[in-house]
Amino acid sequence: MTTHFITAEIEINENQEAIAQTIEQELAKQGEPLRWAIAAVENKGDEAGVTTQVAHVEAVVTRS
Repeated sequence: MTTHFITAEIEINENQEAIAQTIEQELAKQGEPLRWAIAAVENKGDEAGVTTQVAHVEAVVTRS
């Protein structure tokens, strides 16, 4: 088992419970999350004027 420090950009919505669940699901693709933190949140807009929030997440995961 090895530990890895990873960063990820994850689109989030305003439901706080869904934010944690979404982050944990995305991190699980990289391994077993030991801990994670939202380091920053950025608003991104597209050509259609739709703004989405992106969380910059830092995490430590283990891999077998």
